[in-house]
Amino acid sequence: MPYEPPTHTVERSLRATTGAKVIAGVDEVGRGAWAGPVTVCAAVTGLRRPPEGLTDSKLLTVRRRTALAVELEEWVTAYALGHASPEEIDRLGMTAALRLAAVRALEALPVRPDAVILDGKHDYLGDPWQVRTVIKGDRSCIAVAAASVIAKVRRDKMMAELGVGHADFGFAANAGYPSPVHKAALEERGPTPYHRLSWAYLDALPQWRHLKKARSWADGNVPEIEGQLGFDF
Repeated sequence: MPYEPPTHTVERSLRATTGAKVIAGVDEVGRGAWAGPVTVCAAVTGLRRPPEGLTDSKLLTVRRRTALAVELEEWVTAYALGHASPEEIDRLGMTAALRLAAVRALEALPVRPDAVILDGKHDYLGDPWQVRTVIKGDRSCIAVAAASVIAKVRRDKMMAELGVGHADFGFAANAGYPSPVHKAALEERGPTPYHRLSWAYLDALPQWRHLKKARSWADGNVPEIEGQLGFDF
């Protein structure tokens, strides 16, 4: 299906309105997975023309996405990855874990960005970062699209490596997201050391429910469940 290629429109707007010179596009992958980390990529691209075919990683075939990631890692001015582990997700909740991963990525860049373009409508970064949120930024903004592709390919590779010792779960194919193979393995074998143990899927597994971790919140807030798929997906 034809799609509009991403542009530098948001970057140019930020430069004109805020004086920002170094602008990072930020995107995450792994938010809805049952296993593995949540991964954030921060990419700085400048205003150069990107490699042909750049768009949201979800619109690309595995083969094209993998090849494009290799091109992008050479093309971008700079990029860095940050991760929050399953244990950190269980302890902190997804929003705080996303912020932790994003800050790790941004602070790993060789130059601190003056502004950040964040995919989505929710600013999970906050102060002291100057943030512009863009819904579907991974399709419309070049820097965010680049971050999207790099993050997806790198996390998929990581999950395939983690799955070597847990072949029944199919991590190489599903990257820790819900799938029939993943569901069947959970029912039979229970969660691996890479699973998020505070998540709702464990409610449907009576034999493994005792492993579920309950997050206790000092401020009384209800634990986050946004993006979690139950067992009856």
